Amino acid sequence: MQALSAYIARALRRPLPPAVQEKTKHHLLDTLAAMLSGSRLPPGKKAVSFATTLGGTKEASVVGSRTVTAAANAALANGMLGHADETDDSHSPSQTHPGCGVVAAALAMAERERAGGTALLRAVALGYDVCCRLTQSLNAVQFRAAGHSTHSFGPTFGAAAAAGALAGLDERGVRHLLSYAAQQASGISCWMRDEAHIEKAFDFGGMPARNGVQAAAMVAHGFTGVDDVFSGERNFFAAYGRSPDPEELARDLGERYEIMNADIKRWAVGSPIQAPLDSLLELIREHRIRPGEVERLVVRVAHLGANTTDNRAMPDICMQHLCVVMLADGTVSFRSAHDAKRMREAKILELRRRVELVGDDELTAAMPRREGIVELRLKDGREFRHHTRAVRGTPENPMSREEVEAKSRDLAAPVTGVARSRKLCETVWNLEGIKDVRTLRPLLRA
Repeated sequence: MQALSAYIARALRRPLPPAVQEKTKHHLLDTLAAMLSGSRLPPGKKAVSFATTLGGTKEASVVGSRTVTAAANAALANGMLGHADETDDSHSPSQTHPGCGVVAAALAMAERERAGGTALLRAVALGYDVCCRLTQSLNAVQFRAAGHSTHSFGPTFGAAAAAGALAGLDERGVRHLLSYAAQQASGISCWMRDEAHIEKAFDFGGMPARNGVQAAAMVAHGFTGVDDVFSGERNFFAAYGRSPDPEELARDLGERYEIMNADIKRWAVGSPIQAPLDSLLELIREHRIRPGEVERLVVRVAHLGANTTDNRAMPDICMQHLCVVMLADGTVSFRSAHDAKRMREAKILELRRRVELVGDDELTAAMPRREGIVELRLKDGREFRHHTRAVRGTPENPMSREEVEAKSRDLAAPVTGVARSRKLCETVWNLEGIKDVRTLRPLLRA
């Protein structure tokens, strides 16, 4: 606790290594763009309309709208916007989506405190460190298998750390902050049954961001609490740990930055679908395959990925549908991934009958790496196979700045217009020069 609280309290005074700062910009821009696109989807619309009813001190803005409200309210809404879809980033070892919770909390508190761009970047990187270490300290895969929502627990602590640093809490204040985060940490993985994605958006982004900002604001206001929630009688690990590793919370802080181990999605679709789309694109490009030539398409992923993407009603999380879109179009855009009407087109349905999704034991054993295999048989008898071991956008196969910007503009432009989407990218790439992050507000409005 001493090492962790000191690290959080001093984080805004500690420069980030250049590579870490660059990667943090990638994730910040990617998440802001996800918020903008999410503001036009059902979970985002509900979040924006709810935030407008809350009132409160005008501290922070709700992305994709002109609403300015209390920081915790803005964090709730923006967190839901960030995960209104399957567009936002993820971190496989911790089984979390850090950005939707951490960036929403950091942005809200940075606006409240009128912090500069450098402080925002350092707070975001800090939030990823704490978020990811938290669920890793609980053995993330085992913790999730037991029914807990890793996607809610880790981001709650990450959001609290980012917001607490921006609120200027000292080491003792951070101790209390983490105790309030622990009291609010919750979530069970029944979110997988949420077909409308609204509760899921709250569980992944809105709830953690709001709780983290609320904890920081309360402690900044003078609330006190337990000095060490991670040890002693009835502590956090006693309540939630089966085979915990508490030392992971502070292990290699300042040396290992977890944002470097986070993924940015190349495709605005569910995580298990990323690898098959990468493989299918490679086969299409290499062999110039046309949809009418395909006799059979077999997609192999881990069993969990197959279960969560098998013939889903939402286009952006339906494996069979998105593979067919890739075959028909030669790519998958945000627009095509969300075109529900297209799921009923005769040509698409005819192609979809040729697609088989298989849960594979070897790919399950490779988890948390989300690998995928695509096997194609053409009507002329030719057969092709491609195995994606490192999805584009993962640390082993990272996206370039240009790729992140292209994706972000594709997400943002329909909401802000092309000119402002370009300006948003330019501003984030040069965020160190921003003295007050409220400068971002006009670029994030509808």
